[in-house]
Parts: sequence; C-alpha cells; structure tokens
Amino acid sequence: MKIHKQKIMVESKTQIEFIDITDQVQDVIDQSGIREGQVLVYVPHTTMSVGINHNEAMLVQDFTRILYKLVPVDDRYSHDLFELRKESMSDGRSNGHSHCKSLLMGSSETIPVEKGRLYLGDRQNIFAIEFDGSRKREISIQVIGM
Repeated sequence: MKIHKQKIMVESKTQIEFIDITDQVQDVIDQSGIREGQVLVYVPHTTMSVGINHNEAMLVQDFTRILYKLVPVDDRYSHDLFELRKESMSDGRSNGHSHCKSLLMGSSETIPVEKGRLYLGDRQNIFAIEFDGSRKREISIQVIGM
C-alpha cells in the first residue's frame, strides 16, 4: 500500500465560485504512480467545500442560485455579531452564511482510482466550491493504493 500526499492551490474571484479541479486531481494521481486505490480531496477551510457534479455553465448557475436561496447572505447570523463574540477573530469577515453553506456541502470527497484514472462518470467533475471569495485556497489531495 502506498500513500501519496500533495497540495494544490486555487484562487477564487467571486463570492460563490465552482472551480473545476478534476484535471489537477488527475495530475496528482499521475504523479503518485498509483494505479488502483482511491483519492481523497479535502479542503481544510470552513468556508469552502468539495463536490462532484456536471460542469455545465447553466447547471453551475442553478447550483449557485439555490445556495443563495437556501442560505441567504442577508440573513442574520450570530457568527457575524462581532461585538458579542467571546473569541477574537483575525479577519473579521461577516461570513456566517459561508460557514453554513460549507457545513451543508461538506469538506471532502473520496473517488475510486482504476487503472491510474479517476473513476468518474462521463459528466462528473470535481469542484472546489468557494463560499467566501475572492481568496487563495489550498486543497489537500491524498492518493492511497497500489
């Protein structure tokens, strides 16, 4: 059993952004030399998620609209009441909505690796999903197998 770990970087430009990282994940698998196993894609951020779906512009637009509808930016979030917080926050962003979206979506995906390739459906892509952009983000990729 072999384990290969690597980090990739992405940079978002908008508040909510679906960044297709499928090719970058495949590059890490290629570099690992692992032919059979699985790959874990993990975002170590509380305002970002990972998801798998079709990278089609109108569908991504629908996802974005639904996220804004489910967790509106202009709702009242206790997280954003800086004057009531007991712990100090370094960046002071009013981003309670971003944390809530991330918790709903999840911070990782595990995908099978077969014959050195991601085992995804024809229309599946791996997204790093930003909820608090614009930011530079680090994503951890871990390939496990033989």
